[in-house]
Amino acid sequence: MTATDDPLVSTEWLAAHRGDANVKVLDATFKLPGVLPLPKDDYLAAHLPGAVFFDVDAVSDHSNPLPHMFPSAEQFGRDIGGLGISNADTVVIYDSGGWVAAPRAWWMFLSYGHRNVRILNGGLKKWRAEGRAVESGEVKPKPATFKASYDPKRVRSIEQMIANVESRKEQVIDARAAERFEGRAPEPRPGIRAGHIPGARNVPYNQLFDAATGEMKPLDDLRKSFAGAGVQLDAPIVTSCGSGVSAGVLTLALYRIGVTDTALYDGSWSEWGQASGPPIATGPASGLDSKA
Repeated sequence: MTATDDPLVSTEWLAAHRGDANVKVLDATFKLPGVLPLPKDDYLAAHLPGAVFFDVDAVSDHSNPLPHMFPSAEQFGRDIGGLGISNADTVVIYDSGGWVAAPRAWWMFLSYGHRNVRILNGGLKKWRAEGRAVESGEVKPKPATFKASYDPKRVRSIEQMIANVESRKEQVIDARAAERFEGRAPEPRPGIRAGHIPGARNVPYNQLFDAATGEMKPLDDLRKSFAGAGVQLDAPIVTSCGSGVSAGVLTLALYRIGVTDTALYDGSWSEWGQASGPPIATGPASGLDSKA
């Protein structure tokens, strides 16, 4: 991955370019339901100068009862234009430094045809640790025109995932913590079963970044994490998680080590794990999954 292909940019780069007219910064901070303060309140308290808040729940299909599912191309274009972003802009996305939602937003931009999008390595955590300026309050941008074109190859539906359990054409990698993946811990969303998609592998997303600095780990470390989970990097991959957000961290890490043609299961465990959902597996990832 060359510097021009790498989806990450450094704090130094952004500090030098954030004043450019065509560089637009988005704060995509996100938290699980019930965790306070709310992401928007965190943004209002402190954000990068000029950053506009990207609400993962707002930029979604509101007709779907599942959390923050991909919206139509028309809605995505309308919502992103409302954030002051045009097709000519370079978009830089960050979150609080815990790598939760910036990769999800990045993958959405790619899925809707906007390739000039990057993620701030280390996010707000690294930015502030370096003593760089932040501001409070809401940035209200001048609306722009953004035309979106959806690429379905980057996203998977539950029907495709069910078919894949039988065919095993694509490897499924789950970003949730091992306790949730193995079914040893309850899910944070009410009514959702514990376990994982049969045949899935487990690479907890927090293994892929340095919690102390907020930076993503070196490429060799990323490769080792996937290899250690039994993932074949030269075979098709779909990423998954609790609700299609932290799966993007896996997608990003894979992209950085040259695996750029993956897909993301949008409904993820919030869809598959429903009481009426498909069969589940429990226990460690292996050919010995206990199906329920």
